[in-house]
Amino acid sequence: MSIYQDHAYKHGIGWSTWHFQWVTKYRYNVFVDVKLQKLCEIFLYEAAKRFRFCIEELEVAPNHVHVIATLRPSVGPSQVIGLMKGYTARMLFIIEEQKLKKFYWREKGKRQLWGDGKFIASVGHITLEKAKEYVANHETHHAKDFITS
Repeated sequence: MSIYQDHAYKHGIGWSTWHFQWVTKYRYNVFVDVKLQKLCEIFLYEAAKRFRFCIEELEVAPNHVHVIATLRPSVGPSQVIGLMKGYTARMLFIIEEQKLKKFYWREKGKRQLWGDGKFIASVGHITLEKAKEYVANHETHHAKDFITS
């Protein structure tokens, strides 16, 4: 089976893989607490399932998170990082409000678990050189399709 058949959707074929990173508000070491760290990991996987993307790798460090995720063609990386940050913050404040209050003491609705910033970088399954070669020689690739049809 072709790698592309595994990534076929209703109106397109393809995927994009991204490295995301973001920090806790004020870079507090919230996830030194192992229970909070594990809950954050669980909620990240739940967000991936709920919003239909795949987490390839993740690490929850004391004051920041790294995620490598594969997205559908119809969703953008900024949207996905917003979904992950929003979902995890909401769930953690629901489940572990007392533990988080020592870091984030504001009233409900005004608390923020995550800092405003983010890091997003694409991760390719082919090199830039291979992609350029494919584009430069696209007629050759399409000619093969016509011959085999």
